[in-house]
Amino acid sequence: MRAVLQRVTRASVSVAGDVVGEISRPGLVALVGVTHDDGAAEVERLARKIAELRILREELSVLEAGAPVLVVSQFTLYADVRKGRRPTWNKAAPGAVAEPLVDDLAAALRAKGVEVATGRFGADMAVELVGDGPVTVLVEV
Repeated sequence: MRAVLQRVTRASVSVAGDVVGEISRPGLVALVGVTHDDGAAEVERLARKIAELRILREELSVLEAGAPVLVVSQFTLYADVRKGRRPTWNKAAPGAVAEPLVDDLAAALRAKGVEVATGRFGADMAVELVGDGPVTVLVEV
């Protein structure tokens, strides 16, 4: 699993003009990609990293700050652009594999006491965010 974590002051995700997930105070946006061999162990490691990574202001973690996380599925994190001009998506897990793992990640964060909002898996989403810093971190587990 991969995640791009962006520190934000607020963020939302909309589908067809309707807001489906939103955080209205400082926290993180987690753009999450899943590959074929990911499973429960990767979900738990990524949830722990997102919750405990000290990248918020004053070097606090999401857990320490009581900050929310907006989790958005992002299969394009597994794009392969080494050849030609068109990315390939072969390393991205299909929806039937990826969707439950992204849902499990949101559930694992909630189980740790994190406030979680989500996008809608497989939808054409518009993600709006106000970056803070900017701070952007790539996490791979």
